[in-house]
Amino acid sequence: MRELLEAVADGDLSPAAAEAKLQGYVTGEAGRFDAARDRRRGIPEAIFATGKTPDQVAALAADAVETTGRALVTRATDDHVTAVESRLDRTHPDATVSRRGSSLLVEGSSYECPSLSATVGIVTAGTVDGPVADEAQVVCEDAGATVDRIDDVGVAALDRVLDQLDRLREVDVLVVAAGREGALPTVIAGLVDTPVIGVPVSSGYGHGGDGEAALSGMLQSCTVLSVVNVDAGFVAGGQATLIARAVASTADRE
Repeated sequence: MRELLEAVADGDLSPAAAEAKLQGYVTGEAGRFDAARDRRRGIPEAIFATGKTPDQVAALAADAVETTGRALVTRATDDHVTAVESRLDRTHPDATVSRRGSSLLVEGSSYECPSLSATVGIVTAGTVDGPVADEAQVVCEDAGATVDRIDDVGVAALDRVLDQLDRLREVDVLVVAAGREGALPTVIAGLVDTPVIGVPVSSGYGHGGDGEAALSGMLQSCTVLSVVNVDAGFVAGGQATLIARAVASTADRE
């Protein structure tokens, strides 16, 4: 405790960072940020931008960078991105902002991304699945995993899947995003001995649209796979990260 107080008094530690060390979270102008989640759970708290104003997202991103060295933002609009960049220009001018689709990864100047000796394959059936896959990819990249992205291999032309079979079999875990009837994760899971996480995407129309048919199809898969909620790219990326970390830990012990 005394060391923390002295560090704050000397200007070596901000009050927010000290609060995060003491309580595990920091209370800012937009709410509480769980700065200890990465240590506790292995996956950092993501800032879900939907339903939050640009200023709220920007404030939370600044709190995240201040207390953990980086921030992960999902479902960000252009206005959210502009607000985050403007806020960081004032509070952390040396931070870098990387955007992938509607997801942002912000890294402070002193943050060192971990290195994880495992590879996550992220697969999409079509272009419409890209934003959901992007969300999963940002989570895996934040954890330091190598990502092998394989796009546009939907089952309407099965040769596209078979052409990538060697790559699919070489990774440590697979995240497979598909909409419409959601068949791609089932097909891939029947061809590999790698853990497969299916992500139903809210594409399609009419009966079973908005991801319902894809979710039902993956839940009824006759091959073994795990399934997350519709459009839940962050959850899939988090689960893939935990598996990849376990694989890397086993390899390191050997």
